[in-house]
Amino acid sequence: MKDFAGTPGTITGLILRMFQCFFAAGSIASMATTKNFFNFTAFCYLIASMGLQVIWSFGLAFMDAYALAKKKVIHNPGLISLFVVGDWVTATLSLAAASSSGGITVLYFTDLGGCSIADECQKYQMAVALAFLSWITIGVSSLIMFWLLAAG
Repeated sequence: MKDFAGTPGTITGLILRMFQCFFAAGSIASMATTKNFFNFTAFCYLIASMGLQVIWSFGLAFMDAYALAKKKVIHNPGLISLFVVGDWVTATLSLAAASSSGGITVLYFTDLGGCSIADECQKYQMAVALAFLSWITIGVSSLIMFWLLAAG
């Protein structure tokens, strides 16, 4: 298998996984600090999806750090297949959650003028923006994993 930027066991792969984890955790933190997020199903779905993203990304970041510390290559075809499936599932869930939450944020707080507390609206918008950033990084990672599997 090829060894290029973002593959498991490389420093760029570790950085990519850390960004996924940080963006998802930031999205959760921003959403969870609001008072009424549980009134919107899309926002609850965003927290659930980003929670899964944090667990998945942290686990793979830990594996990358271990591979870097032990100077091991983790390009086992079975393991890469698992990474591909996991990345694509979490990427799909993250995009769905970010899009639905973004749609609710725009509809309710901008179009309908339902946001009377500006601080809470900004937290919702920040959570959605961080969720999209998390999706972008997991999208890049899933494409790299798919490319690595196809090249193997």
